[in-house]
Amino acid sequence: MYRTLISISALLFAMAILLAGQGLQGTLLPVRASIEAFSDIWVGFMGSAYFGGFIGGCLMGPYLVHRVGHIRTFSALAATASAMPLLHAILVEPAAWAFFRAATGFCFAGLYMVIESWLNERTTASARGGVLSAYNVINQGALMVGQLLLMTADPKDFTLFALASVLLSLALVPVSLTSAVQPAPIATARLDLRRLWVISPVAVGAALAVGLVGGAFWTLGPVFAQRLGLDQVGIATFMAVSIMGAALWQWPVGRMSDFIDRRIIVAFEFAGASLMGALLFFFAAGAAGTVLLFVAATFFGAFSMSVYAVAVAHANDRSAPNEFVSVAGGLLLLYGTGAMLGPFLASLFTEWLGPEYLFAFTTAVHGAVFLFVIYRIRVQSGVSNADRGDYQPVNRTSHESAVLDPRAEPEDEAIPAS
Repeated sequence: MYRTLISISALLFAMAILLAGQGLQGTLLPVRASIEAFSDIWVGFMGSAYFGGFIGGCLMGPYLVHRVGHIRTFSALAATASAMPLLHAILVEPAAWAFFRAATGFCFAGLYMVIESWLNERTTASARGGVLSAYNVINQGALMVGQLLLMTADPKDFTLFALASVLLSLALVPVSLTSAVQPAPIATARLDLRRLWVISPVAVGAALAVGLVGGAFWTLGPVFAQRLGLDQVGIATFMAVSIMGAALWQWPVGRMSDFIDRRIIVAFEFAGASLMGALLFFFAAGAAGTVLLFVAATFFGAFSMSVYAVAVAHANDRSAPNEFVSVAGGLLLLYGTGAMLGPFLASLFTEWLGPEYLFAFTTAVHGAVFLFVIYRIRVQSGVSNADRGDYQPVNRTSHESAVLDPRAEPEDEAIPAS
């Protein structure tokens, strides 16, 4: 496995740089938008635009790769994505920012596809589990670094926008200089909602809810922290600890789900996320200090961000061996649909009622899905231990990451590359 990791180190490094730049942008833009007195509805619309562009990239990215190849596609998308932070700094207008965010989402969907399809091509079947784990660690670590980069300069200045652009530009270097043979063409993500519902209503509800909450949190979380009076360090820490919570919790909860009905774990995580959201709503009223706010954010991230992988594992338990990639791709598009709707819906709460109502929104969504999962547990029996596969953490980046998952091996054999 170590030889495999060394051979793909340039690709992993490129992804780390991309995600650091993405993490910085994701926190910087809501903070600057609030400084510029953009309404919460506009901030929410910008978040929705990003995920709308992301869905478009998931659908159109494979056609770009088929037309001009992996390296040219990556170069074009990275160059475009690199220009977006600079354009945000030059043209500070809500409608323009929404367009720039949609373009960024489209670009990142394609960039993830290119990197992950290359990782799939360079990784042997026996090394997939280790490579996927390393990839997850790098992703979460880079996102955390991106949050913390907010501390390095004033959001009102040009510096942070330029830094985000520099990071995205540097990601071009390891991919453009690689001598590796380009991988096979990328398949288009498919969304068969009827089939997904037949396989697992719980996974469908969980993917949609994680998107609704995740899109809202990443878009409006920095605004929430800012309006509580936190400084740049506090805002960056608030967002970073949520990622840290998910990183620390995903393996323990995943391993538990290998021995317990995964729906019970999903219900537990939604209940925990709902409780943490209620605490954050309560703490926003001034009932707790900064430390308790960070603790609640850590557990909120742990519960809300790790449940998606458990839901995917549950869907995989109930699907045919050759359906894993298509199921995972469909759930990713459902997540993206929820993430497109979530920021705008949550912004209606925060615009009319106050920033703390972001977590009233998340509490309501998590609570509703918790009740739905309990209902499903009551009306349908669980998967036996003998029929349950091993848990693997999954990324919400592109459907190509599903091919890297060791559980996808049967489908890879059944559907040869074209």
